[in-house]
Amino acid sequence: MKDGYVCRTCGQYHPGLPLSYGVSAPALWFTIPEQERARRTLLASDTCIIDEQHFFLMGNIDIPIIGLDQCFQWTVWVSLSEANFDRSCDLWEQPGREAEPPYFGWLGIELALYPSTLGLKTHVHTRPVGVRSFIEVESTDHPLALEQRNGITWERVEAIAEVILHG
Repeated sequence: MKDGYVCRTCGQYHPGLPLSYGVSAPALWFTIPEQERARRTLLASDTCIIDEQHFFLMGNIDIPIIGLDQCFQWTVWVSLSEANFDRSCDLWEQPGREAEPPYFGWLGIELALYPSTLGLKTHVHTRPVGVRSFIEVESTDHPLALEQRNGITWERVEAIAEVILHG
């Protein structure tokens, strides 16, 4: 892995390169007026409930970096059914929870570097206690799904960083 890169946006050398980006809440949370959020939402570090009818879990979309033994990660929110959300919460501290079958979900955020990602079909794979779930984007021709299946180049990682860091 490289120690840094020269940014094509600002022309400066940036030491290191983040391999993970995410958002603090699902897209739906940001649509709720700020003065109503405390009453209508329950936002925790890895879960979010909105209006007692929308249930979100945070997880990671891992994307292999071609030629390296590392992955790039998008930390995302996925909408689950109430039953699957409750089941996930019931198993939150349960050793062996990774044996749970995947939950179906809908991607609950927009990733600006792709065509619309909101509502993409996903499968949420529970990992051991203390490790965020692995989010598998349903196998389609959407660029995010293709990247998750086929991997990305180091140059793509740099391009993502340039957009995220410089808007």
